[in-house]
Amino acid sequence: MIADRKPGFNTLAIHAGAQPDPATGARATPIYQTTSFVFDDVEHAAALFNLETFGNIYTRITNPTQAVLEERVAALEGGTAGLAVASGHASQMLVFHTLLEPGDEFVSARQLYGGSINQFTHSFKKCGWTVRFADTTDADSFRAALTPKTKAIFVESIANPGGIITDIAAVAAVAKEAGVPLIVDNTLATPYLIRPIEHGADIIVHSLTKFLGGHGNSIGGAIVDCGTFDWLKSGRYPTLSAPTASYHGITFAETFGNFAFAIACRVLSLRDLGPAISPFNAFLILTGIETLPLRMQRHCDNALAVATWLSRHPKVAWVNYAGLADNKYHALAKRYCPQGAGAVFTFGLKGGYEAGIALVSNVKLFSHLANIGDTRSLIIHPASTTHRQLTDEQRMRAGAGDEVVRLSIGLEDVDDIIADLDQALAAA
Repeated sequence: MIADRKPGFNTLAIHAGAQPDPATGARATPIYQTTSFVFDDVEHAAALFNLETFGNIYTRITNPTQAVLEERVAALEGGTAGLAVASGHASQMLVFHTLLEPGDEFVSARQLYGGSINQFTHSFKKCGWTVRFADTTDADSFRAALTPKTKAIFVESIANPGGIITDIAAVAAVAKEAGVPLIVDNTLATPYLIRPIEHGADIIVHSLTKFLGGHGNSIGGAIVDCGTFDWLKSGRYPTLSAPTASYHGITFAETFGNFAFAIACRVLSLRDLGPAISPFNAFLILTGIETLPLRMQRHCDNALAVATWLSRHPKVAWVNYAGLADNKYHALAKRYCPQGAGAVFTFGLKGGYEAGIALVSNVKLFSHLANIGDTRSLIIHPASTTHRQLTDEQRMRAGAGDEVVRLSIGLEDVDDIIADLDQALAAA
């Protein structure tokens, strides 16, 4: 990096965390495809295991390829430290495993990716954790859902699949008032569009599988510690504020300061639960991040053009894209993500469930699959796929009603994207 100058976003996307390989001079970050690392001597090994020095022991916990990815994502988000893991779901699991004890609760927006609703509602119950849902569009609903057992609040910066722009600052105010950390899933926005730390987030999670990786070829997740929460103040977070038996009684918040949460996620939760990202996937995602600014702007520009066209189509009942001037979330989009409202949005077909099935069955350029954030344009009918395990009421509240189709607009020529939708709607 250039001395005495704060690098811009584009520069960070290419260079943050990376340097020529000291052994070979390789300019691209190498894939360190190894399980373990040799210690210098017995004292070095002991210092690593005691957390007295940083270094590599075993790829489940640390790896040089993963380390570059972690530093890059943290730099782009403006956080103090990062942790790369096997998937977005793994990042959520590790965050809550670090924060919660059996019997604890957290409040989450109900407008979420269907898999997160399932994870929070069913799988987390086995850990003794209870979720209470609130309305993303109403910050006061988060306050109403708080109980003495609440230990965190969780939102998506741009909700999947509905495309709602969350008023992060308003929810952050509720979290601060309650003395709990705000966790923001920034997958759909990426730090190119929104940096949640600037609006009050304490922890950020990502599915790296989506826009950060960007090419639909690798699965990964990330946790970013914003370094903004005082873990010692209330004593309600013993993993961070109390002595840890497995590390000879060290207190993470005292020892590691403003990156204590990221360290605890790594050396406690990741160490014991084990959802590690592979070095090869870390390498692919790193390569994808280098073009993130270019890709995200094209995604947004294409999405706005497609949403505008769909809003005029006679078979379309409504389009929910915050980039449209008449959208009820447009003012929030201008405030939080003025460079674009993202690439994922939903629209409703006048023919309902059957029309949705027919549309996804007739596209040719679009790929009908359960992913977003690819270079390719993607389509799905949530009611019959990603959200089908939910009740009708849950689907409606999550923005996945019978008539809803979700698009993830890719990087193709926008005229070709529109032409494919045009022929598929005609066939449907």
